Order: sequence, then C-alpha cells, then structure tokens
Amino acid sequence: MEERNFNRYDFDSDYARGTLTLNQYVSQTFGWMFVGLMITFLLAAALALTGGVFYLFSIPYILPILLIAELVVVMVMSAGILERSVGTTRTLFAAYSVLNGVVFSVYFVAFDVVNLIFIFGLTAMFFGAFALYGRFTKTDLSRLRPLLLGGLIFLVVAGLLTMFIDLSGLEQIICMVGIVVFLCLTAYDVQKIRANYEYFCGDEAMLQKASVFSALQLYLDFINLFLYLLRFLGKNNRSR
Repeated sequence: MEERNFNRYDFDSDYARGTLTLNQYVSQTFGWMFVGLMITFLLAAALALTGGVFYLFSIPYILPILLIAELVVVMVMSAGILERSVGTTRTLFAAYSVLNGVVFSVYFVAFDVVNLIFIFGLTAMFFGAFALYGRFTKTDLSRLRPLLLGGLIFLVVAGLLTMFIDLSGLEQIICMVGIVVFLCLTAYDVQKIRANYEYFCGDEAMLQKASVFSALQLYLDFINLFLYLLRFLGKNNRSR
C-alpha cells in the first residue's frame, strides 16, 4: 500500500470525503467495543442466574478448551486481515465476546454481584479517562511500546509462576503492575485508532476491518483492567 505522510496530530478529520470523519470512526470503534462487552457480561450474568454455568463447567476440560478457542479466534483475527471480509471480522469478534462470556460466568458465581458492578463502574471510569487522554494528547505514545511490552511479559511470567509457586505475597504488586500496564495500553490503543484512520483513509473495507480489530484491542484492555481491579479490590463470596 502506498505510504502516507500525514501528520497524525494535525490531520484534517474531514479529509475522508464520502466516508467517515475521524470522530465518527472513533465512535464506531468504541461502539463495537461496547457491543462486545455487553455480549460478554450479559451472557455471563444469564449463565450464572440460570445455573447454566454449573452445567457447562461440569464438562471435562471445558475451561482449557474455552481458553484455547479464545486464543485461536484472536490469532485468526490478527492474521490475514487483508484477505478477510468485513462480515467475517465482525463475526470473529462476536464469537470471541461469546466465548469470554462463558468464561466470565464463573466470576458471577465466585464474587458478589454488587461488588462486580462496583468494579465494572470503576473500570469504566479509569478506562474512560485514559481513553480521552489517548484521543486528545499531542504526545506520541508509541514511545511507550517497549515499557508496555516489558510489563506484559512480566504479567505473563508472573501468571505462569503462580501455577507452580505461591506468589500470594506479591499479589498486590502484580495487580498494580497490571492496572498500570492496561491503563497505559488503553491510551496507546486509542491513539492507534487515529493512526489507522489516517493510513487506511480511502479504503472503506480496510477502515471497517481495522475498526473492529481496534475494538478488540480496547475490549481486551477493558477486560484485563477489570480483572486486575477485581483481584486488587474484590471480595470473594466464599471468603465470607
């Protein structure tokens, strides 16, 4: 594709005549993220309230199967986006939201619903603040990429170690690192929406596919931020 030399901070949002403006494109992307979150949380709540969660998780090896399925969907979405249709990209995003909804149904059993609602609201507040910063800041947040990558590696390694070693004494530190990393990723990924708009401007299909993929990244930022806040502040029902 032809290289574009737009200044990302002085870009004219009305440049894309006949297609979406920048503000409309950003709103569309957040709309897809919101749809994904609603699918996940409403499905999780429905499975918990109806007792379907107990039936599903009585199936042998269902949790690793679900986690592998989620990983496969994300990998498929990430690969071959140029050849895939817009409809297929949206279907994959919806499928991931459904799979995650099944996994999340466990949290509606393990944690008090009022506590979950409070943490969800807190997540939305923090997420919104950093999303606004990413949307309007003049700072190039791509410089944070090495630090964010290092933070993600730390979280992955810590997660693997907890499977073999008792790291409960470091739980609060791990959670704080996770919260900081995904807040910064939120701002970084929001800024990338603008970069995608500038780069794919004039290619409607790619704009739409990039919008859904950006929505997936923001969805993952929100979900992981929610989980780390839940671990940091949440109270397990069974601890009462």
